[in-house]
Amino acid sequence: MGKDLRDWNPDDEAQWNSTGKAIATRNLWISIPSLLCGFAVWLYWGIITVQMVNLDFGFASSELFTLGAIAGLTGATLRIPSTFFIRIAGGKNTIVFTTALLMIPAIGAGLALQDPGTPLWYFQMLAFLSGIGGGNFSSSMSNISFFYPKKIQGYALGMNAGLGNFGVTTMQILIPLAMTMGLFGGASRTLVNTSGTLIGKIPAGTETYIQNAGFIWLVFLVPLAFLGWFFMNNIRDEHVSPKIPNFFGSAGIILGMLAIGLATSAFGIWLLLPGVEGGMPTSGLTLSKWIVLPIVIVLTVLGLKMIPGAVGQNLNRQYKIFGNKHTWAMTIIYTMTFGSFIGFSAALPLTIKVVFGFSHVEVDGVMTHDMANPNGPSALMFAWMGAFIGALIRPIGGIWADKMGGAKVTQIISVVMVASALGVAYFIQQAYSSATPEIYFWPFLGLFLILFAATGIGNGSTFRTIAMVFDKEQTGPALGWTAAVAAYGAFIIPKVFGEQLAAGHPEYALYGFAVFYAVCIAINWWFYLRPNAYVQNP
Repeated sequence: MGKDLRDWNPDDEAQWNSTGKAIATRNLWISIPSLLCGFAVWLYWGIITVQMVNLDFGFASSELFTLGAIAGLTGATLRIPSTFFIRIAGGKNTIVFTTALLMIPAIGAGLALQDPGTPLWYFQMLAFLSGIGGGNFSSSMSNISFFYPKKIQGYALGMNAGLGNFGVTTMQILIPLAMTMGLFGGASRTLVNTSGTLIGKIPAGTETYIQNAGFIWLVFLVPLAFLGWFFMNNIRDEHVSPKIPNFFGSAGIILGMLAIGLATSAFGIWLLLPGVEGGMPTSGLTLSKWIVLPIVIVLTVLGLKMIPGAVGQNLNRQYKIFGNKHTWAMTIIYTMTFGSFIGFSAALPLTIKVVFGFSHVEVDGVMTHDMANPNGPSALMFAWMGAFIGALIRPIGGIWADKMGGAKVTQIISVVMVASALGVAYFIQQAYSSATPEIYFWPFLGLFLILFAATGIGNGSTFRTIAMVFDKEQTGPALGWTAAVAAYGAFIIPKVFGEQLAAGHPEYALYGFAVFYAVCIAINWWFYLRPNAYVQNP
């Protein structure tokens, strides 16, 4: 079952119908839950921090926002080396090892959350390591692209990414439920504020087991690592992974490349974050994210390029994607779709809590935002909906793109995203200046769900476009690279929301996103929809 494949050609109809489809399907259906767990461990800080507020861990909201931001930056940066793992280390080797690595932050979070005296820097370090789950997306997508023929790339990549993205929804539903039961032992803690789950509110005074937010993922990660080992395949053909070492050699290469991404991520965090008592050491410079992120990306690419020997030679071959103009166009367009999906998924729970969970009243001429709103919605009851819709609809976006053309579908959803972002901006501004913000919650949530649906469809359609405009050798690395840059949305969007909430104008964040979406409409039209476009509606 888990043997290495040679002479693999899914575009050969005879091979595909005889053995290829079954092999590809098996690899896809192990890849999907592995990727799902990667998303869950990467982004569970959005739910954990809400519950830390409800349990009064003693950290300020601004300090808790750093956990999601750190995980977002690290996860995005680790997608850069992960982009190139498949050709260097093999698909099976990569998926098995990176899935097993997720056990480290999961166990660490479970242990840290048991102790209310755990310092902020320790949680920040765990958020830093959970970025490994974010990196796994690029290697997973690159791997699956080699198993399927071009004619159904939209379906295959949409299924892997879309159902893998369900890790966000699964996490947002499963963690609140798991915290209600003493599944893994350890002491419970008493809720100070009302919490919630999918099925209703949980009143203050209820016992909860917050440590289960980390431990619950071991139930899935352990068997998935074994399933990958026994049933997935490496492809040892020239255009995929011709000279990969054994599993342990591959694991060593992966660790070395991840170490480069972790080092550049740590440098970016050191430059970006303000110094906080009890937090990770920082430079105190608090440089702009628009300066630091390009520095981190460039340093990571250059650091990987300096690896000597066969690995470096392999990377130089894959780096040819940077000379292709479509790499840069699709990077921007995919950032609009996936970057928005993952960023909003990370930011929505705490945004609901901060905007609608408190009354916003003027005291002595100053607007205050710290009076609990007894009528406010529970973030844990509603935050899962956006990621659920965005992930559920993503395969549909791929299927529509296979029929209508990827660029055309992308253009339609881009217009929807502009309109939805402007609508969300209006209602969030109204809520954040109201003593009764709950009256604006339903139109806010409805428009946000439309925005999520558009990002999900666009995720599928953009991957179809990538599969069509790049050749077989460049498709995998291009998929990984665009996903890497887009993943910085998981850092940028929560950080922008946090900054604008602190400034009292959260609507400005949505205005900025709407402008970016409009720019993407123009780029998509120029490259793929105008008369004499470089590639017509791929």
